[in-house]
Amino acid sequence: MTSAGLLLWRAAPSGGLEVFIAHMGGPFWRRRPRAWSIPKGEYDDGETPLDAALREFREEIGVPAPDVTPVLLGTFRQASSKRVTVFAGSAPDFSVEQVRSTTVRLELPRGSGRFVDVPEVDDARWVSIGDARELLVAGQVGALDALEAQTSGAGA
Repeated sequence: MTSAGLLLWRAAPSGGLEVFIAHMGGPFWRRRPRAWSIPKGEYDDGETPLDAALREFREEIGVPAPDVTPVLLGTFRQASSKRVTVFAGSAPDFSVEQVRSTTVRLELPRGSGRFVDVPEVDDARWVSIGDARELLVAGQVGALDALEAQTSGAGA
């Protein structure tokens, strides 16, 4: 599987960087400590990774991504076989009051014939890059390293 995502960043008031990350929705992620992700999702044939990243941001957060100049950070492999192409953009003024994610239909419990709709994302917020290292699914932490390397000369 190949996905693409957009990692927004800004300079933190206390120094360093903050990143905008999303908490994955549904019962599977409810009690997991590393249940946060870069807003991302799969892309279709004929869709560029950047187009997919922008579409997925809108679907998962509920608002369009801010007007940023996206920079490719790279493609990162998660623990599963999924690869995530991550773009980053500086968005110092971006805020969202409430996440309005699209939903996905799940059979719960599996095999029961009972289906429920759950949000793809149930929360999203700015966190320090240090906190993001502890919250993000492990396969996405490399994107934070790439972001720090990319922004180290940008005055962030």
